[in-house]
Amino acid sequence: MRRLLSHALPAFLLAATFLAAVPVAAQAAKDKRNAAVRGGISYATRADAMQFADEVAARRGLDPAWVRATIGNARQLPNVPRLMLPAPSGTPKNWQVYRSRFIDPVRIAAGVRFWRDNAATLARAEATYGVPPEIIVGIVGVETIYGRNMGSFRVIDALATLAFDFPEAHPRAAERQAFFRGELESFLSTESRTAENPLVPLGSYAGAMGMPQFMPSSIAKYAVDFDGDGRIDLVHNPADVIGSVASYFKGFGWQPGVAPVFPVSFDPTRLQKQVLLAPDIVPTFSADAFVAGGALLQGEALRHPGLLALIELQNGYEPPSYVAGTKNFYVITRYNWSSYYAMSVIELGREVRTAMEQ
Repeated sequence: MRRLLSHALPAFLLAATFLAAVPVAAQAAKDKRNAAVRGGISYATRADAMQFADEVAARRGLDPAWVRATIGNARQLPNVPRLMLPAPSGTPKNWQVYRSRFIDPVRIAAGVRFWRDNAATLARAEATYGVPPEIIVGIVGVETIYGRNMGSFRVIDALATLAFDFPEAHPRAAERQAFFRGELESFLSTESRTAENPLVPLGSYAGAMGMPQFMPSSIAKYAVDFDGDGRIDLVHNPADVIGSVASYFKGFGWQPGVAPVFPVSFDPTRLQKQVLLAPDIVPTFSADAFVAGGALLQGEALRHPGLLALIELQNGYEPPSYVAGTKNFYVITRYNWSSYYAMSVIELGREVRTAMEQ
């Protein structure tokens, strides 16, 4: 991951600022490269990859030789495609096990430190974007433990591997491969406007970068220079991380002051569970319709003016857990399309807030 500068700055100033930073960061960049997961075969030998490079250069108005050289220096990561495959059919989901991976003393303690160190910035983000601190703290904690684990794969390798060698066995292989080709193109477009080496940034095996693990297109659309220093740095600058996560959620329609979930129980004599579960995580039912379907709500939930979704969290062979999800729950799933992920973000944020108040 590299520092991304505001697009409003003149091109010569962008280059000057980046070049000034390069000597200072040279050793750190070298250390990162040495620690990176190594790829195998170079994409320079792949006709489909070089054709894609020419198409990107034409679409984006980039130097074809630079695009070809960048993609040509990408190397296939042999183990990454299998990591994209869903769990085998019949594998039981277990919310309690999933939760235990993210809600633990180490992450909570790190979250308390992050919140205390950045309290003023978190408050400013809430005032600016309407997203409460515990949601931002929950995201950064779940994603990277506040920057401790931002990934060791070269981003160019990860994106190229998934753009050109996405596993055909995946049930949505064509759609997902198209997504990663778009992300590779976005990465190249952004990198072309900097003076840094596009082979240096590291991230996850899916190409996500920085403390918040933004994909390249999310960086382009939602990342912000929240401290006003003229650059966007999602690796080292918590202010930019906080502002960018809040900007992301606002971009997907976060509603200030609305709880993401409400408790729910059931009236077995009237319960139409399959009807309530049919829309999955998409908020569909008014509070009145929810109650008419046999779901029991209390207090604020009964007065909620928006739509609700019944969220089921399976617990292996034990009975599932349920909550009523609002539009804000759905917004959290735009970060990662999983109700289990969203609940982990919510509950980590709650646990950190509770620890802060002790």
